[in-house]
Amino acid sequence: MATSVKLDEDLKNRIQHLAEARHRSSHWIMREAIRDYVEREEKRESLKQDALRAWEAYQKDGLHLTLEEADAWLEKLEAGDDVELPKCHI
Repeated sequence: MATSVKLDEDLKNRIQHLAEARHRSSHWIMREAIRDYVEREEKRESLKQDALRAWEAYQKDGLHLTLEEADAWLEKLEAGDDVELPKCHI
């Protein structure tokens, strides 16, 4: 699918300079930049939706972990311990 994007001269020149430095085409640089942006924004949207679902679940049932409980669990994971997620409580 061909798509055109209007860019100002400064940005065009920056892309061209980067393409030359990387021994790539301007098209490749723009395609990679758009792909990276879309992937990052998809992850951000997914995180946002996860947070909204968690908030809705909390409002419904009140189950949660405290910050201290979550931090202690994460510290154990970082240390390489094979620990399960603590039980949520009201």
